[in-house]
Amino acid sequence: MDFDFQWLLLAFPATFALGWLASRFDVRQWKREQVESPKAYTKGLSLLLSEQQDKAIDAFIEAVQQDPDTTDLHFALGNLFRRRGEYERAVRVHEHLLGRGDLPRGERDRAQHALAQDFLKAGLLDRAEEAYRALEGTAYDTEARLALLSLFERSRDWRAAVDTAQKLERSGTGSFASRISHYWCEMALEAEARHRDADADDALKRARDSAPLAARPIVLMGQRLARQGKHAEVIELWGELLVNQPAAFNLVAKEFAASATAAGGIEGALKRLQAAYRRTPTIDLLQSINLLDTDPARRRDRLLAHLAGQPTLSVAQSLLQQHAHSGMSIAPDEVESLSQAVGRAAKPLQRYRCAACGFEAQHYFWQCPGCLNWDTYPPQRLEDL
Repeated sequence: MDFDFQWLLLAFPATFALGWLASRFDVRQWKREQVESPKAYTKGLSLLLSEQQDKAIDAFIEAVQQDPDTTDLHFALGNLFRRRGEYERAVRVHEHLLGRGDLPRGERDRAQHALAQDFLKAGLLDRAEEAYRALEGTAYDTEARLALLSLFERSRDWRAAVDTAQKLERSGTGSFASRISHYWCEMALEAEARHRDADADDALKRARDSAPLAARPIVLMGQRLARQGKHAEVIELWGELLVNQPAAFNLVAKEFAASATAAGGIEGALKRLQAAYRRTPTIDLLQSINLLDTDPARRRDRLLAHLAGQPTLSVAQSLLQQHAHSGMSIAPDEVESLSQAVGRAAKPLQRYRCAACGFEAQHYFWQCPGCLNWDTYPPQRLEDL
């Protein structure tokens, strides 16, 4: 039986027509999916902005199902899970992204960073550390190291914190000298608690080398010397603190006076404290001066002079104690100074505080001016609560 070529001529147009129809169907379906996916994504964003997070999650899940290859949808969904505290679901989303073999390097690093944030928020510090370390050498390198620095501070891994801070400095992120000094101080305290004196001294030396003008290493060094009975060295060391960091010297002013008494250098120390007090009168300096100069009349005069300039309760209490110990009567001018000090201290307590938002006011309000709630002010002033 001979083959009829006329059928072949008819088959070619029919095949072409069927192929064209199939392609048109695929293109229309693809266009429909492309239109529907942005719609679902836009719907999720709209719900998110309206603070309807549950519905937003449903919309994003729908969008991911329609277009499973779009990474931005996965990131949006994972970040939303993390914000809601659903850390396990956020981890699954970001681990799914990392498991994709077709993910570009930049998107993979982004997913790794998001996964590290998931672990950190979930309190899984070990896994967060591992995830952040995996970002070394990526575009997230600096951000990851800063996060690691915070992790090491929380876990009190001071040695690792020092190493990380030094790497950040070398990368040009900024100066971490002060923080590194604090890390060495923390290590010194831990070594001292374990009675490892050599390690404590070495850590304090490193702390001071890291930040020569930092106050904390000098304070701790002086306190260690005082416990060892080396009071002359304490006076010399904290004398530098008085010159370079006069505000921080207030923290050890009374200890300085005690060391001066133990070392027999009361007169010199008293002159230095009085000079510092004239420059910046503080309660700590005043109390230190009174420790060195025990004359009751001069103590009383100093307390009254301070009360005249700075009416504070601490100095008022010191004046009352001075009278109690000396048996002297309180003069009218002293009564006035004490009254001013007490009145100044009591003023912040003579207020009403809203139980809902904490807004304080001198007058009672039935409706809080801060949160606009009614009957949220207890009808008692703060000093009565």
